[in-house]
Amino acid sequence: MARVWYIGDEATALAYRLAGVETRVPGAGETPLVYARAIEDGADLVLLAPQNAAELGPDALAAALVSLHPLVELVPDWQGRHEVPDVAHGIRLALGIEP
Repeated sequence: MARVWYIGDEATALAYRLAGVETRVPGAGETPLVYARAIEDGADLVLLAPQNAAELGPDALAAALVSLHPLVELVPDWQGRHEVPDVAHGIRLALGIEP
């Protein structure tokens, strides 16, 4: 069975916890350590809230998003306070499919 981790806010973590996902709610500046722990623990998928993803820094976040193990996905929080980038739109722009 795949190991899934959620790293983000408490309210969203509660919903993921009910679905059987391992959750962590890091304090300010703790996200890089918690993300490293998820990798050490053998996570297959890491779901990151945008506010926590920003704490990884742009280079580390870019590397995480293209990594094949664990897969990393940005997910919105329950209130939608932090917008998740539209990756599909960015790809279509890069390919010239959309203006």
